[in-house]
Amino acid sequence: MTRLTKEPKATRRHRLGKSSNASGTRGVVRLWDAVERSRLPPQAGAGKRDSLIILTACCVALLAACEPSAQSAAPEVAAKTGGPTASEAVAFVAESEQSLEELAQHNERMSWVLRNFITEDTEILSARATEQLTAAQVKAASDAVRYNAVTGLDYDTSRKLNLLRSSIDVPAPLDAVKTAEQSEIGARLRALYGRGTFCYEDGSCLALGELEDIFTSSRDPDELLEAWNGWRTVSIPMKALYARQVELANEGASELGFNDLGTMWRSAYDMDPAEFPGELDQLWNQVGPLYQALHCHVRARLGEVYGSDVVPANGPIPAHLLGNMWAQTWENVFDIVAPPQTAAGYDLTTILKDGGFDPIRMVKTGEAFFSSLGFEELPDTFWQRSLFVKPADRDVVCHPSAWDIDEKDDLRIKMCIDVNEEDFKTIHHELGHNYYQRAYKGKSYLYRTSANDGFHEAVGDTLSLSITPEYLAQIGLLDNVPDASGDLGLLMKQALEKVAFLPFGLMVDQWRWQVFAGEVGPDGYNDLWWQLREQYQGVAAPNQRPADAFDPGAKYHVPGNVPYTRYFLAHILQFQFHRALCEIAGNEGPVHRCSIYGSKQAGSALNAMLEMGRSKPWPDALEAMTGSPEMDATAILDYFAPLQAWLDEQNADRKCGW
Repeated sequence: MTRLTKEPKATRRHRLGKSSNASGTRGVVRLWDAVERSRLPPQAGAGKRDSLIILTACCVALLAACEPSAQSAAPEVAAKTGGPTASEAVAFVAESEQSLEELAQHNERMSWVLRNFITEDTEILSARATEQLTAAQVKAASDAVRYNAVTGLDYDTSRKLNLLRSSIDVPAPLDAVKTAEQSEIGARLRALYGRGTFCYEDGSCLALGELEDIFTSSRDPDELLEAWNGWRTVSIPMKALYARQVELANEGASELGFNDLGTMWRSAYDMDPAEFPGELDQLWNQVGPLYQALHCHVRARLGEVYGSDVVPANGPIPAHLLGNMWAQTWENVFDIVAPPQTAAGYDLTTILKDGGFDPIRMVKTGEAFFSSLGFEELPDTFWQRSLFVKPADRDVVCHPSAWDIDEKDDLRIKMCIDVNEEDFKTIHHELGHNYYQRAYKGKSYLYRTSANDGFHEAVGDTLSLSITPEYLAQIGLLDNVPDASGDLGLLMKQALEKVAFLPFGLMVDQWRWQVFAGEVGPDGYNDLWWQLREQYQGVAAPNQRPADAFDPGAKYHVPGNVPYTRYFLAHILQFQFHRALCEIAGNEGPVHRCSIYGSKQAGSALNAMLEMGRSKPWPDALEAMTGSPEMDATAILDYFAPLQAWLDEQNADRKCGW
C-alpha cells in the first residue's frame, strides 16, 4: 500500500518524510500524513489547519467508539457459544482483510491526489479517507483479541491475527473519552512540531528547514549553538502531552494483550519481545569498533578546527558540531574529516548533464538496472501516472516516494527529479520499493508488505549500493573504471551517512522502550535521552539543559510516534543483502566496488525473498536470499574494510573512546 520513503538525508531540507515500514504500511495512517507531512501551502492557514487536525482526530475517536468493543463483545460470544471457534477466527481474518484492503486502496488514492494537488478540498477528502481506515484498523485490532485463546488455528490465521493486533503504532484505549483525548494529544503534538519556529533577538524567525541549512554550511560554533538551542525550545511544551500520551497508549496496548507499548512494538519482529533487544545489541557490538574508529577521527579533526576548549580530546563530541540538527548523520563535515585522496575521478552530475539526460531517461536507466536482473519491465501505467517533474502550475509534495496504489500493478513514483548524482541514486532506491511491491502482489492483504519494517528500506538502499564506477562503465557513462585512489573518499562519504547513523538509529527506541515500561518518568526523560546518546553515540549536549527541556521531542519521530528501530535494521540489512548478492553474482573484487547489474542469478535470489512479502517470519525471508536466517553486521565491516584500516592508522597516536 503506502508510499515508501527513506529517512531524509541531512543534505536535503527536512520534509517530515513518512516512515517506510511494515507496521507503518499496515498501521494507523496518521492524519498528519495528510496534513503536516504534505507541507500545506501557506494559504491554508495555521488556524484552519489546526482545526482540521483536531476535528479529524475527534472523528477518528468517535468512529472507533461507535463500534462494539472487544471487551464487551467477548462475554456475549462466550455466553452463547462457549467462546470463539477456529472457524470463526478464519472468517474474521478474511472479513477484516477484505474490508481493510478496500479502505486502504481508497485512502491511498486520496493520499496521492492530496500530494499532487494540494488544496483545502483535497486535504479534507484525504483526511476523511484516513479517518475511515484508522477506525477500521482500531476495530480490527481490538476484535482480534477475542481470538487470543482459540486453539487449533492454522498457521496463516494465527499469524494474521497477531499482525492485526500489533500493526497499530499507537493503540487507543477502548474507553471513548480516553480515545478522544489520545487523538487530540497526537494532533497537538504534531501541530507543535509542524508549526515550530525559533525567533532570534532581531525578530527574524526560522522554521526547521531554514535552521537545518545553518548546519549544512556554517562553521561558526556560536551560530550553530544558537540554532541548536533554538529548535529545542519548540519541544518544551510537548513534555506533559507526551507523558499523558504514553499513559493512554500503554492502556491501549494492555487491552490488546501486551505489557506496554514497547512490548507491542517489539512483538512485530517474529520473536520473543524480551529477546529482541539482545538481537540488536549483538548487531551493535559487531559494528561498534568501526563506529568508534570513525568517531575518534572525526573528533580529532573537529578539535583541530574548533579547538580543545570546544571539542574535548577524550570526551563525547558536542552535538551541534556534526553538521546535522540531531547529529544523526555527519556527511556535512566531510570537508573537515576527508582523507587526502578524495577525488572519485569523475563527476556523475556533469556526466549526466553532458550526456543529455532528462528525468525520464534517468528513470529508464533505473528500470534497465532491474531488467538486467531479470525483472519484468514496469507497466505502461507507471509512466502515465507517476510524477517525475515538479509542475509549474501547482504545489506538490516533492519528497521522493514509491507507491502501489492498487497493491497489484498500479506502481508509481513521485519525485521532482533534478539531473544530478543524488537523484540518480534515489531513483534506483525508490524503484527498489516498487519492485518489492510488485513481487509480493500475489499475497493476501496482510502479507503484502516487507518481511519486517527494516526490509523495505534495506532493499531500496541495497540497489543504490550497486551504483559503483563499474556499473557506470557497464552502462556507458564512464569510458574507464577509475583506479582505487579515490575509494577512501567515497567510503568516507558513505560512512559519515550510514555508519554514523547506526547508534542514533538504535538509541531512539531504546529510550522509548524504557519510557513505555515506566522505568523513567517525565522528570527523567531528558537525562535518560542524553545518557543513551553518550553511551551509544559518544555525543553530548553542548550545554547544560534546562530543567523543563524535552530534547527527544525535537526529533519528529518521537512526537509523531514513528518507531525508529526499522532504520537501524535497514542500515544493517542493506550491507548484508549487498554482500550476499555480490557473492551470488560471482564478484571477486572488493565488495564496495561490486555491482550486481546484469546478474540474473542475483536477481533470482533477490526476487525469491521479495515475493515472500510478510507471509513468513523475517528469518525465513533473510535465509531465502543470504543462506542464513541470522542478521549479520560483519558485511558492514567487509564493505568499509579499506576505510577502517586507514582510520586505524590515523588513530594510532590518539586516545579513542569517550
